[in-house]
Amino acid sequence: MADGSTELREWRVTGMDCGSCAAKVRGAVERLPGVADVDVALMAERLRLTLDERQTSPESIEKAVRGVGFGIAAKGAQPEKPKGGFVLPDGAFPLAAEAPDPKGEPAEDAAEQPQEAPTPSWYQTAKGQLVIGTGALLAAAWASRFAFPADIAHWAFILATLIGLVPVAQRAFAMARARMPFTIEMLMTIAAGGALVIGEAEEAALVVFLFAVGELLEGVAAGKARDSIRALSKLVPKTAQLEVGGKIREVPAERLQVGQVVQVRPGDRVPCDGEVIDGTSGVDESPVTGESVPSLKEPGAEVFAGSINAEALLRVRVTKAADDNTIARIVRLVEEAESARAPTERFIDRFSRVYMPAVVGAAVLVAVVPPLAFGLAWGDWVYRALALLLIGCPCALVISVPASITSALSTGARNGLLMKGGAVIEAAARTTHVAFDKTGTLTHGKPRVTDITALSGSVDELLSLAAGVESGASHPLGQAICAEAERRGVDAAATTGGHALPGKGAEAAIDGVTVSVGSPRLADERGALTNDLRTCVAALEAGGKTVVIVLRDDVPQGLIALRDEPRADAAVAVAQLRTLGISSVMLTGDNKRTAQAIAEGLGIAHHSELMPEDKVTAIRDLTSDARVMMIGDGINDAPALAAAHVGVAMGSGTDVALETADAAILRNRVTDVASKIRLARATMTNIRQNIAIALGLKAVFLVTTLLGITGLWIAILADTGATVLVTMNALRLLFFRPSVAIDTPQHASHDNGNTRSDRVSATT
Repeated sequence: MADGSTELREWRVTGMDCGSCAAKVRGAVERLPGVADVDVALMAERLRLTLDERQTSPESIEKAVRGVGFGIAAKGAQPEKPKGGFVLPDGAFPLAAEAPDPKGEPAEDAAEQPQEAPTPSWYQTAKGQLVIGTGALLAAAWASRFAFPADIAHWAFILATLIGLVPVAQRAFAMARARMPFTIEMLMTIAAGGALVIGEAEEAALVVFLFAVGELLEGVAAGKARDSIRALSKLVPKTAQLEVGGKIREVPAERLQVGQVVQVRPGDRVPCDGEVIDGTSGVDESPVTGESVPSLKEPGAEVFAGSINAEALLRVRVTKAADDNTIARIVRLVEEAESARAPTERFIDRFSRVYMPAVVGAAVLVAVVPPLAFGLAWGDWVYRALALLLIGCPCALVISVPASITSALSTGARNGLLMKGGAVIEAAARTTHVAFDKTGTLTHGKPRVTDITALSGSVDELLSLAAGVESGASHPLGQAICAEAERRGVDAAATTGGHALPGKGAEAAIDGVTVSVGSPRLADERGALTNDLRTCVAALEAGGKTVVIVLRDDVPQGLIALRDEPRADAAVAVAQLRTLGISSVMLTGDNKRTAQAIAEGLGIAHHSELMPEDKVTAIRDLTSDARVMMIGDGINDAPALAAAHVGVAMGSGTDVALETADAAILRNRVTDVASKIRLARATMTNIRQNIAIALGLKAVFLVTTLLGITGLWIAILADTGATVLVTMNALRLLFFRPSVAIDTPQHASHDNGNTRSDRVSATT
């Protein structure tokens, strides 16, 4: 909140089916005083804005949205049915109903998580009833031809047109009052009204009916896209088996609290993010991460809400509240990503604002110039101008990008590939170079101690010193040293004043003496790296091992060598990227010999001994003439992730992986980097197809209309048909499988103008 009266407010808006609908909602509210930062998300059905209640009340916002024909309800409240069309009495077909608590009590969190009834059938919606009503009127008018004289039948078509046009005209004039005169409803009203004036009543009635059918199909297609996202939230079961006082009680999963213990029976979905405290079982995590192979879960292992327990009973301690579990955060990420619009989408929005007034101007010229300048028939050219108005609606063009982006985000979420919006997808599709962090990305990030060499005292004493300094360490090497000490039964030495030495190691005080555990570079800087020690380090590093040296008051006490094995799919991932025409490079703070040993095994270029700031410099050098994607663990590599065009965090649902980078890979599979790029490229191909469909159909029918070949009813089919085709084409991305897409070498140019990249043949 900026002050006591200005705050961020959010509503759910129902009835939006295309990009033009979102633009109408935005236009209705952004003109109001005290309104700023208006964000309308079509697929999430969300209106968010900053509101100064001293100038405009929330009720005024809701009135403005309802005034242009949409339903609106405050965040968390039951969704409101949009008005318009041939609507049956209120309550006949409710969009949502109160879902009782299993015990008959109201849900505690109902404000945040309303229970929704199943999506109503098409004939239960206002648009469905408009189709039924206009269709019945049109059929009655045609039937009147056989029972009444031609003049009476003509009036029947006029009546059918006017009755079907009333709800459309009401919305058109409501939006005109909201300073949005150029809408499809206004064009439809003018076209149908003009057709009546020039004596084309039968065609006018048919156009009204086809318009209603097109609007209904748009709504059905948009609903399918929304359902694919909402299906994610339905992965979490409604109830959980909670342990209370030694007994099992069934409770709503949304009420689980951190620290409680639940039982997950074989075949049940896990109701929460948690930690296994008892039991061993295979858990199918494919609903969450897309990974098809069940993961073995033992005491201490993490489990995700929505995953399926396949084999044996598990006892799980809840570690995250329902509104913060992995599924909830994925859904939020996908919905929020809609606001991060792609550059192509922003361009089309700007274009459409100029496009529609231009079409209206062109229609006026078509109606007036031929009769006045060349003496041609007024009726013919007015008719063609009316058809041109219908063809000119940009609905299909406006929806072409967001429909594809939304489908791609949903597909990515189902496959463990998260991207934060259209801008990220577009940037990922143009990637020419991928930079990998080594530890935890190309390798497992779980090194193990392989060699311990004591130069003073015993091995156990050396390990005790090292474990003391590394106690509580977050770095994988430090954790590995502590784990080795625990395995050997060696107690870590008591320390004080411990702190990290970024990129070099860590140090602390033990018995009043400074003890450091760090890289050979640290020992060299402190003058402790003797020739004999250097030779020993070189021999260990030649085997692909990482060496740390323990110093007491800068005197070497011994060496500890560790090795972190590459992931099984790392080499395959690098090969797949090469097939896509993408160069790969490994950036690591490790020593040259270890980095070279790992890089040679993977077939990847490398830069070693990099401090965090050196990684940022390396990324910036790459971005000067290439499009770079950086893959890291989302914590240590945050600066480098931010410096790349696209920063991707590896991590199975961690907070950092989901929230800090531009994108995340949930399955910890390096091959998913190539899958992410395949999905991004397939999405951009789909967007280009959609734009071609939207503009191509309009161009064809523009020419045929001006030549007098096609008329009004074909024009409305060209508009609504293009919108439906674009939406259905975008929905094909829901069936795209990025991990099994077939790469076909085709040259594609990128932004730098001199980089070639193989395009993906995406059969979506």
